Amino acid sequence: MNIKFLLTTCIITISICSFAQITNKTYAITGDGNHDFMWMNIRQVNIGTGKIEQDIYQREKTAFIMIDADSKSLLKAGQKPTETMVAAAAYDKNQNKLFYTPMFIGELRWLDLNAKGDAQKYYTVTSSLLNSTDALRNEANHFTRMVIAADGNGYALNNDGSRLIKFTTGKKITITDLGSVIDDESNKTVSIVNKCTSWGGDMIADAYNKLYIISANHYVFSLDINSRVAKQIGYITGLPANFSTNGAAVDKDGLIVVASANAFAGYYKFSLTNFVATLIEGSDIVYNASDLANGNLLFQKEVDAAKIYTSFKPIVPVLTNGAHVYPNPVSNNQFNIYFDAQAAGKYNVAITDLSGKSLLIKTVIVNVKTQIETIRLNKNFAKGMYMVKVTDANNNFIFTERVVVQ
Repeated sequence: MNIKFLLTTCIITISICSFAQITNKTYAITGDGNHDFMWMNIRQVNIGTGKIEQDIYQREKTAFIMIDADSKSLLKAGQKPTETMVAAAAYDKNQNKLFYTPMFIGELRWLDLNAKGDAQKYYTVTSSLLNSTDALRNEANHFTRMVIAADGNGYALNNDGSRLIKFTTGKKITITDLGSVIDDESNKTVSIVNKCTSWGGDMIADAYNKLYIISANHYVFSLDINSRVAKQIGYITGLPANFSTNGAAVDKDGLIVVASANAFAGYYKFSLTNFVATLIEGSDIVYNASDLANGNLLFQKEVDAAKIYTSFKPIVPVLTNGAHVYPNPVSNNQFNIYFDAQAAGKYNVAITDLSGKSLLIKTVIVNVKTQIETIRLNKNFAKGMYMVKVTDANNNFIFTERVVVQ
């Protein structure tokens, strides 16, 4: 298989709580330098300037260990975190983890950026929902777009749009196949499944829990998670002729920054108002990038200005507090809270709407370290997004998490 073609399919057709965003820190999957197309390295880049700031992982140089996330056992020596290359990555800023799927391997992996020690710690989960080895021989099945959405879950989409998966990011990883993505009626000749217009690229998210797909060939689609309907909303202009849009991330000003796996031409930025890309002057031209990942969301400033989340303390990492809400989204008017390693005692669970209005309060008595408590919603809960806030008996904050009711 032509490796370059995998990320830039049909490139010849283009002529060759407050969640305020305060940083341009982004992770890029790169090669070793000019004319290297082995996307195995992880570098930190400032997408405001387009400058590489730090080498996070370098193949053949960086010490690491790989751990099976379910069994907690070390994987055999010889396996390397990115040895089959990476085209889809997502950064969870709440837990400081970089998630990704290696090509040709049906696994979800992540780098724990909080881990201490001389060797980096990579975790892996194997799932049939991430393709078998045989299925991965077909490039249509490769997951090339990934992002952490506003609901705190990760989402990944394969090349031909036949599988949109969701994965949780807490202590216990759960992967769900949401089904295929379908075209909005307005798409007409530009289909989300079309190989020469819509494969490859990357995915970003906005503060209203909508996803956006930037294909390798410059087409931009909005994607509603619940309906899985993709609508073509624009086409990026102003890019060099051989610039494939393989990596995408949101900068702190709300602009979309794109990078190419095919060209060594720097970073470009554009907005959804006109889709005209401009070069970030002085940006790096040494490393191409197969993917970009950071924790910023589109339209975050608008959400913050509306003070939607001002009645809540900032969301803290679920992993740190040993609690998790699932399933999310909620489809049968109930969900579970997993109290893991919480001290025994009384806890208060409050469900509110986004304005802070309390809709349900329940007292939970935790007796065991791995207690699971079921929360049942009444008929007053319409479809939409709500906040789950947990405090202890002394009203000390434990965690807050968003939940979507379908």
